[in-house]
Amino acid sequence: MTSPSTTLSLVDTDPAELAVDAIVIGVHSQTGEPDATSGRAATLLLASGAESIAAAFDGKLTETLALLGATGGPGEVIKLATLGTVTAPVVAAVGLGPEPTGAAPAPEVLRRAAGAAVRALAGASRVALALPLPDDTDAPAALRAVAEGALLGGYRFAGYKTRPQPARREPVAEVLVAVPDAGDAVATAEVARARAVTDAVRRTRDWVNTAPNELRPPAFADSVAAAAREAGLEVEVLDETALREGGYGGIVAVGQGSEAPPRLVRISYTPAGGGAGKRVALVGKGITFDTGGISIKPAQGMWEMKSDMAGAAAVAAAMLAVAALKPSVPVTAYLPMAENMPSGTSYRPGDVITMFDGKRVEVLNTDAEGRMILADAIARACADGCDYLFETSTLTGGQVVALGKKVAGVMGTPELCDRVKVAGDAVGEPAWPMPLPDDVRKGMDSDVADISQVNAGMDRAGHMLQGGVFLREFVTADVSWAHIDIAGPSYHSGEPTGYWTKGGTGVPVRTLLHLIEDVAANG
Repeated sequence: MTSPSTTLSLVDTDPAELAVDAIVIGVHSQTGEPDATSGRAATLLLASGAESIAAAFDGKLTETLALLGATGGPGEVIKLATLGTVTAPVVAAVGLGPEPTGAAPAPEVLRRAAGAAVRALAGASRVALALPLPDDTDAPAALRAVAEGALLGGYRFAGYKTRPQPARREPVAEVLVAVPDAGDAVATAEVARARAVTDAVRRTRDWVNTAPNELRPPAFADSVAAAAREAGLEVEVLDETALREGGYGGIVAVGQGSEAPPRLVRISYTPAGGGAGKRVALVGKGITFDTGGISIKPAQGMWEMKSDMAGAAAVAAAMLAVAALKPSVPVTAYLPMAENMPSGTSYRPGDVITMFDGKRVEVLNTDAEGRMILADAIARACADGCDYLFETSTLTGGQVVALGKKVAGVMGTPELCDRVKVAGDAVGEPAWPMPLPDDVRKGMDSDVADISQVNAGMDRAGHMLQGGVFLREFVTADVSWAHIDIAGPSYHSGEPTGYWTKGGTGVPVRTLLHLIEDVAANG
């Protein structure tokens, strides 16, 4: 199922003369004492890019917007009929927050503003963005942010409704971004990159939002494999027989409770000439639905467990963007897929499972299934050979408890964790490094196997750390690795905000791509 997409192009026409349904400008909030009569705070400040629009309103634009309730707060969108003052019938003012000191707004501010504006203008056919874009070395990053925000803010999942929805407005079909020189090679390249990246994020969102009865492991594997082959990537799919014969005990154990058998999808990208320097492996958790198995979850909110494959979706989609962006570094992805169901054939607490690398794991909680399938995939990635391994998964509710719904937890090799944090900050997908304490590992010693799956003595305390400590056991000493727990950031259950719509978010596709490009450039 493919959701409708928004197109984006650059123009250097005066925004006041653009033949569009709406023109978007930026406004900053200003501090000050409330007016004694109106109760409103000090006047708004128009951001750069809106000069010709302001001139058409004879300098009264900010006053009019303030009368309509505009404050310039981040993400706020106020619409104003132009009544012929400019070509577009509507001006939409999007809040950018306080004016930055001596610099243009941060890229993430622009990204969120563009997303909020395009979403608020759903139903329009053509929209132009006249947001502040610097003319210095920061210009490419700002343009990239605006383009990404606009293309992601216009996302809407196609859904399953059988009847027309009169109140449901279609996403904006075309977005024009006003820039001083629309033909500039750097600007053109940034827009092309934004299209490739946002296509990947949108594909991730589509997979995550798909109903779980339509995306069980075999169907998910087929969908990913078809998309990867179409992109020109090398694909290998291991079915349940190949997994059993190959010794993937963790994937087989988790998947054996479902009538829909497990899969492992391996996707490879090799740059022209074979590439040089470091090799990157990506691993993503693909639990297409998680009931908890025998250790069954509470019913409340279980429907969101359709998103437990968000890590695999993000990794698969990132590989599609890799195929388009063509970095000079080899990248191989490993996507273990299973459905964790309770049945007469489910794996049980107390089972001892032999993993791909030969380690024996004592199962204490079948709801800690993600680490079981990831451990096999990580071990396979290390056996194939890699220098950097980035794994991402909706692994633990402990991530949400510790860091909330917007910040991912990252554990692993300290230097690589720092690089993940820097990459996340750069693209607006924040992550925070977390420790892997020795006492957590000590409590996972098993009386009957090499390691137990959880630290029974800690129960759910430090659960995010327990997951990271377990996965570390399957990474070979010569590989730098980072585990990115996205249990919170991968799925947004609240109202739309910025360029996030309800449902799958696509986190951490953009982080992974930033990291791959960083490795290609710097090793």
